[in-house]
Amino acid sequence: MKDARLVTPVLVAGSVVLMLSFAVRASFGVFQIPIAEDFGWPRADFSLAIAIQNLAWGIGQPIFGAIAEKMGDRRAIVLGALLYAGGLVGSAYATLPLQHQLLEVAVGFGVAGTGFGVILAVVGRAASARHRSMALAVATAAGSAGQVFGAPLAQGLLSVMPWQSVFVVFAAVILASLAILPLMRAPAPSGRADLEQSLGESLRLAFRDPSYTMIFLGFFSCGYQLAFITAHFPAMVTEMCGTIAPGSTLASLGVGTTSALGAVSISIIGLANIAGTLAAGALGNRFARKYLLAGIYLARTVVAALFIMLPITPASVVLFSLVMGTLWLATVPLTSGLIAHIYGLRYMGTLYGIVFFSHQLGSFLGVWLGGRMYDITGDYTAVWWVGVGVGAFSALIHLPVRERVLDPALA
Repeated sequence: MKDARLVTPVLVAGSVVLMLSFAVRASFGVFQIPIAEDFGWPRADFSLAIAIQNLAWGIGQPIFGAIAEKMGDRRAIVLGALLYAGGLVGSAYATLPLQHQLLEVAVGFGVAGTGFGVILAVVGRAASARHRSMALAVATAAGSAGQVFGAPLAQGLLSVMPWQSVFVVFAAVILASLAILPLMRAPAPSGRADLEQSLGESLRLAFRDPSYTMIFLGFFSCGYQLAFITAHFPAMVTEMCGTIAPGSTLASLGVGTTSALGAVSISIIGLANIAGTLAAGALGNRFARKYLLAGIYLARTVVAALFIMLPITPASVVLFSLVMGTLWLATVPLTSGLIAHIYGLRYMGTLYGIVFFSHQLGSFLGVWLGGRMYDITGDYTAVWWVGVGVGAFSALIHLPVRERVLDPALA
């Protein structure tokens, strides 16, 4: 039986796992410069490792969704955490670009097992229909909470220990998140249609529906923009932003260098996203999700275009981080809620995982292209404009989506 409350043990446990998982994942951009300088690598080498991590995350998401639906949610999460921690520890001892790139496959699969695909499916099944959109938003916002302290924590740890030790500390954090798993007990499917529908029938129903294809294609730009900014924005701010005046507000808050501002900008994005994601969850209960998604992608496009066209200053970095933060993961509860609404909850983890693969294809391209174009041109401007273009595409392609319930009996 579903809990009629919004805040449930499942929601609390899922939020904690997401928060710690995303705190570590969001910090990888901070390691761009230290690792490149330590080994004398071009920027593209570690960028490719992060890009492979994102691609592995996308490949692993539907796999872990299926594991959770067939073998149990908690087993899938434990397996993900073990892969995550193992990949981090291995990376601490890697000395070659290829070693980092291969180990990031394990990290990416680990993020898949402890990330949105598995956790949101559990939270969605445990929540009542009245609170489902908001519960998905709360869990997504918890991931943003991790982003608030993940990058600054990594920056702080790097000031007192080498990057290798930080990776080991983060591996311990991921394993510690498993202590809360006993609270994660989602109800089994109870509806007759849910019990009778097979995974194959659910997949055929979705693949034959043009709306599912549109949702799949539309999620690409979200991954491109978010992964590019997470991986490259700290370095971009460090190198392209104007200097911070000694007597400015930022300097008085302890942010005296552009490298510190780069790390803090990721934290600001995460902090603003908590409010933005919760707002998206509340609006998802009242308005058509496809129009909300189109509006978010349009707003991202405008904000990104203005940022790159104007001079990059400490003030513009902070303003951009605040505005982009409100739009950051607001797409996640709306996209996952749209899939649950149209195709049902029984195989939501797998169906969302497949759509999320498109997100991670965009992530791979955004991170890898960012490093590659930086090595060729010396800045990130061209890659940034690609993100503006794909964002406009996503705004348009969500408009024809048919937001209606498909009866599983018609599969």
